[in-house]
Amino acid sequence: MTTSQFALVYGTYLIATASPGPSNMAIMATAMRDGRLPALVLAAGVITGSLFWACLTATGLSAVLTTYVWALVVIKIIGGLYLLYLAYRTGRSALKPVSDFTPKNVGHAGPRYRALYRQGVLMHISNPKAILSWIAIMSLGFQADAPAGMLPAIVGGCAILGIIVFGGYALLFSTAAMGALYARLRRWFETILSAVFAVAGIKLLIWQG
Repeated sequence: MTTSQFALVYGTYLIATASPGPSNMAIMATAMRDGRLPALVLAAGVITGSLFWACLTATGLSAVLTTYVWALVVIKIIGGLYLLYLAYRTGRSALKPVSDFTPKNVGHAGPRYRALYRQGVLMHISNPKAILSWIAIMSLGFQADAPAGMLPAIVGGCAILGIIVFGGYALLFSTAAMGALYARLRRWFETILSAVFAVAGIKLLIWQG
């Protein structure tokens, strides 16, 4: 595999990962609202979900899912409904008066972290587009005569990029300045995030690809 092929694979994954979407928006909002550690936990869940599809693609099991269309349809419906649930929950939070708002992780560190990690995982594994994205990435960089170490290089390299991107969002938006900005504009941020979840969920439910 040439350097240009590696660049194509990593560049494709980097663009798909860094571009604005429900996962990145959720990490940003969590970082500004709850701080660095909760955002990193959510990011870890997202990365885990991405690696889940990477491993599934690497073992060839993803080809089974794409062959049986009903399996993708089920995943699509579950993912769309879950995003709509997140839209409802975030929208309801946006309607709370400022006086009723407190950081969600206060006094509930353990359960909150588990819930955040679970949310990150579910957001990614319930999205059938993630399967197709990894199939495209593998097809770009993996060939029948590729050496044995090629597959770990692709998955490992993309995992590192995912950690940098998602972790970077968590670190960047968890600064004191961002926290203060979120406190002033909480309703706007949560309204926008609710809209992002809702649009993504609806698109997933009506997606015909």
